[in-house]
Amino acid sequence: MQILHPFDDIFAFYDGRTGEPAADTWVDDGALSLGIASYAIVSGTAALVYDTHVSLDHARVIREHLESLGVSEITVLLSHHHLDHVAGTQIFADCPVWSTAKTLAHLQRLQTKIESGTHHGPPAIDPLILPDHSFEGAMQLQIGALTLDILEFDIHSDDAALVWIAERQILLAGDALEDTITYVAEPQSLSVHYREIDRLKALMPLSILPNHGDPSRIAGGGYGPGLCDATQSYINDLLDIAAGTTPQDTPLAELVGGWLQSGALIWFSAYERVHRQNVAKLLAARRSLGCA
Repeated sequence: MQILHPFDDIFAFYDGRTGEPAADTWVDDGALSLGIASYAIVSGTAALVYDTHVSLDHARVIREHLESLGVSEITVLLSHHHLDHVAGTQIFADCPVWSTAKTLAHLQRLQTKIESGTHHGPPAIDPLILPDHSFEGAMQLQIGALTLDILEFDIHSDDAALVWIAERQILLAGDALEDTITYVAEPQSLSVHYREIDRLKALMPLSILPNHGDPSRIAGGGYGPGLCDATQSYINDLLDIAAGTTPQDTPLAELVGGWLQSGALIWFSAYERVHRQNVAKLLAARRSLGCA
């Protein structure tokens, strides 16, 4: 695992970007195959850990690194309930763990399946450590001398918690934004996700740190605001495909070509498979609703 350092007080714990999954598990397919980061924001002896990564071993590296810096007070925030963001929480079981109220509800509903390895398959997360604090809408967390705004959004999943450092216009985006394209988890809500990105853009972020993205871009201080526009453009493309106004077999490179040229996105060929999955999910969702 690489420990990237996009800002003096922000660390990204990054693994993967292998392209093809090494095994057909949720760890490899969609997480390590695409590349995944968890983050830590450090202020003095305090730190916020934003997601606990894909395994206990990954989480242990995060904690050991923070403790090597003199951190003794750790707060955890889960960006949402998907497995690759909550798997290492046991390593932080003695720390406050925050999430949106919806994330807590999802994890409670799925706990038995997650702990048995039957929710998206193995490996099991057992025990699954549930958040002991939750919020709705927005809140602030005090981490050392830093005041962090924690904002709830319905992008990628209906329970997203994003970190906004307002005075520096830095956004830790979880899976709400992703490079090369968004991974569709809730196809029935794509129009909602599009509108929610408008609300996100109103913050006017200058530096965006996604959980899935190019490690060199993350290490260099993150993505620019164009990542928001590129994500909306791709969502529009998916909706056009579902409506039949764009052919289903349109190559991904054609859909995102302008954003690649502008530098808003970085091409990673593994997302061609993600795109095919996205289209299939969206068309299946339309069929289930009786749409043509």
